[in-house]
Amino acid sequence: MTMMKLLRVYTDENAYFGDRKVFELIAERARDARLGGATVIEAMIGIGRSAHTHRRHILENDRSVVIEVVDDDVKLRSFIAGLRDLKGIGLMTLEAVEVVDLHADADAGDGEN
Repeated sequence: MTMMKLLRVYTDENAYFGDRKVFELIAERARDARLGGATVIEAMIGIGRSAHTHRRHILENDRSVVIEVVDDDVKLRSFIAGLRDLKGIGLMTLEAVEVVDLHADADAGDGEN
């Protein structure tokens, strides 16, 4: 098991930077930075600092979106610095996580017979 950091970036579907969606740009930048991967999660409902409720409407999509990236602290802090030019990012959080590699655990168990 390895200790890493989890970065969560909160935005919404309607956040654009130029002609690109902010969540797409963040995921692309994570790939280009060769981070451990990025997952974009669409929320059913989200309420931010403004108290505006983000959700799917009949005529438009305004759902909250969370981008999660797991990697080491130094890489993630450098990545965060590279996001400062993007408008439309709400909250960002960084927390310690324990990464479990099931294959490594299984391999370690193979030698115990």
